[in-house]
This record gives sequence, C-alpha cells and structure tokens, in this order.
Amino acid sequence: MKTRTLKKNKVNVITLGCSKNIFDSEVMMAQLKANRFDVVHESQDLDSEIVIINTCGFIESAKEESINAIIEYAEAKKTGDLDKLYVTGCLSQRYGSELEQEIPEVDSFFGTKELPKLLKTLKADYKYELVGERLLTTPNHFAYFKIAEGCDRPCSFCAIPLMRGKHRSTPIEDLVKSAKILVERGTKELILIAQDLTYYGLDLYKKRNLSELLKNLSDIEGLDWIRLHYAYPAGFPMDVLKVMAERENICNYLDMPLQHGSTEMLKSMRRGITREKTSELLSEIRQQVPNIAVRTTLITGYPGERESHFEEMKEWVAESQFDRLGCFTYSHEENTHAYGLVDDVPMELKKARAEEIMEIQSAISLQKNQLMIGKSYKVLIDREEGGYYVGRTEFDSPEVDNEVLIKKMDNDLKVGEFFNIEIEKADFYDLYGNSK
Repeated sequence: MKTRTLKKNKVNVITLGCSKNIFDSEVMMAQLKANRFDVVHESQDLDSEIVIINTCGFIESAKEESINAIIEYAEAKKTGDLDKLYVTGCLSQRYGSELEQEIPEVDSFFGTKELPKLLKTLKADYKYELVGERLLTTPNHFAYFKIAEGCDRPCSFCAIPLMRGKHRSTPIEDLVKSAKILVERGTKELILIAQDLTYYGLDLYKKRNLSELLKNLSDIEGLDWIRLHYAYPAGFPMDVLKVMAERENICNYLDMPLQHGSTEMLKSMRRGITREKTSELLSEIRQQVPNIAVRTTLITGYPGERESHFEEMKEWVAESQFDRLGCFTYSHEENTHAYGLVDDVPMELKKARAEEIMEIQSAISLQKNQLMIGKSYKVLIDREEGGYYVGRTEFDSPEVDNEVLIKKMDNDLKVGEFFNIEIEKADFYDLYGNSK
C-alpha cells in the first residue's frame, strides 16, 4: 500500500563509487531530462516514482555500500514509497544475475554499457544528438571529464576490466565539443578521468595521444584549469610533461596511483614497473614540471606482503615526499589474477599498516603546507561552510585533497570564482588565508 503520493515520471538517481560513476550518472540524467522526466540526484524526499542506483563494485567496502543502498530502496518499494527500482553500474555488471535472485524487488539490472537499454525500459529514447550533454551533480564551476572507458592493464588486484571492458578512447573532436559546452555554461575546471589517462589514443590514433588532447582542451577560451587524474606509471608519455609546463591552464598536478614501494610486490601486482623505475619517473616529472603536486594511492596487505615489503614501502614514502597520498587496504576480488593467491595478511594488520603510512604522510603534508605560509595562491572557491569560504589551489582536487579556508567575516568572496589568497596558517591538511 502506498504511504504517499509519488510524482509520476520523477526519477531519483543515486550515485555510488568514483568520479567515473558521477560522470555516467550525469550523462544518464541529461538523457532522462531530454525525455521529459523530472530528474533529481540523491534526493532525500521519497516522492519519486522511479529510483535508479548507479553502483560501484570495485572493492568489498564499495560493494557493501551498493548492496545496502539497493536493500534500502527495495524496502521503500515494499512500503509503496516508490514504484520502480532499477540498478546499473559496476556491481550490476558484475553480479546482476546473482542480485536478481537475492533482491527480487529490483525491476531490472543493467550493465555499464546498457544506458540505451535502461532508457528503452523507461519508454525513453537514447538521443544520440545529446552525446556530450550532462546534468552536472558537482558545483557548476568544476566537472569530471571522462576521456576514455575501460582498461587494458593487467593489474592483478583490479576487477575494473571485468566490469568496464577494454580501453576505448573518446575522439578528440568529441571531447573538445563537450568541453566547450561545459565552459559556455560556467565550468572553469575540468578534471580529466579514465581508468588510465596515459593509455589515451592508442586505440584510435595508434599512439599515446594525451598530449595532443591536452593542447586542444587548453586552447578553449574560458577554461581556467585542467587537472589530470589516474595516470599509469609504466609507459608514461613524457611529451605530456612538456605540454603541462608550457600551458598555464593545465594545473601543476598529477594523480598517479603507484600502489606499492616494493619491487617484489609490484611484480606480483603485475604493474610493469619497479620501485627504482618509479623513483626515476617521479624525479623526471618534478624536473620537467617544477612545483608540481604529485598525488598517489597505495595498497597495504596485498597477498604475500611481509614486514620487509612494508618497511620498504614506508622508507620509499618518506623518501618520495608525495604532496598528496591516499592508502587502501587490499580487497580479495574474485576472478582477478590475485584471487589465486592466498589473502594471508589479516585485516587488522592491513588497517594498521595503512594507518602507519598515513601517519608518515601527514607529517610530510604538514611540513609542505607550512612552507606555503606567507605566500599567495590563486584559489577557486568551492562552497561556503561554517563561517568560511572553502576553496582549493591548483595543487588540490575536490574531496580528496587539501582545502583553503577563508573567514567570511573578513572577506567578501563568491563561490565559483578565483581569488588571490595569502596563506596565514597551515595544519596537516588545511590551509587558512585571507584575500589580498
């Protein structure tokens, strides 16, 4: 029995997981709106006739979050708080048939490449003329910008190729067109994302062509910042560094997940690179792009990680002096190469090692932040919160990196605009400043 009046043709899209899922939800929402649906994103109001959950299936914790969300809305359907429940995304791609048996309240499950099929189920058309159109879920001044789908890398721990398929680059002309649309609507920062940015173009142009794409995007008038996420270290296209150094609107920022600091572990992970080669690459990047902020992510507790391997990683983190770092515990994912190994590091030890890495990094971060005191930086204001304007420098990406806090009572700033901010105080992960 329905407990409330549901709005016909209103769709609530729930997004879980990474920025690539955010991008996919935004594309789906634009298609729905063009088909005359009333679309909202992650609304807390239980007045939508339809809920679509875009799931993540990358690691165990993400799978649990996705399953919990599906169960929550399945219960809402039972009580009449929605009519139709659909599930899409990575978890659905990987486990759809099993989930159908476990959660029958879901009307249909769709894979990562089945947006046209999902729309058809809703009696909507996939509008090809809308390719590149999105309804942004982020603040209007920045947008995640997916340049490729899928991955050809053989990393032993990763299930992404199982869910997203082989690498497929989007043509440069299509990306430029999409970027121009965003900039015309007020977007000032594009955050380039893919499973692997550095593989871009190999399928279309028979060469790594990220540098050419960057040149074309950089030429777009009104685009202030271009930020690079998810660059793979093995086979890194060095011509990208020259473009970064030459173009003022390409941020001095590079997200490069390196995963471990032990050559033996990197070999088992099938990363195609050694610790020594990684350190050489980092040195070359910093030499060619002075003042660059390098962000990385690491994994603790990979199968066979002995104390000696972990000590190597600790030493390497201290030596490498990363500007930004995140650490994850290993997740034993079925059908990956590493699933054939024994998951022999207890979860408690995985977590303890991750915490130890982050303690080393927090000291590095504090030291680097304190060096910024007394200097002025171009800051993009993201939001107002708790008596502060909260923004970022070019060295920081939304949600994962440092933020700059400016007291509202002493400043008159505007969200979505750039301001020159002098840093007056710094702690481990936040900077405090005033507008000049």
